[in-house]
Amino acid sequence: MKKCLKITLISNNIDGGFKDSVQAAARKLDLEGTMQFVEPNGLIIIACGEKDNIDSFLDNLHQGLGINVPDDVQVEPFLKEKDYRGIFRILE
Repeated sequence: MKKCLKITLISNNIDGGFKDSVQAAARKLDLEGTMQFVEPNGLIIIACGEKDNIDSFLDNLHQGLGINVPDDVQVEPFLKEKDYRGIFRILE
């Protein structure tokens, strides 16, 4: 079963290494979607994929990737409105 989530993540420790860790985790779990930085210390992640993979990805974000444990993670359902073509992209 496919599932899509909009994840808003707030952390004072967001850096380039964290961005790479999120993208690597998404690729490993075969997710598609986007990640975009928002000011001052946030990320908006749209992630779509198999339910179990989405749940694993969300668990990884809550626990922190490397030393980057988020201060706040908000999750809401998301209706896929475009074709991500099987890729997880970082929007700058």
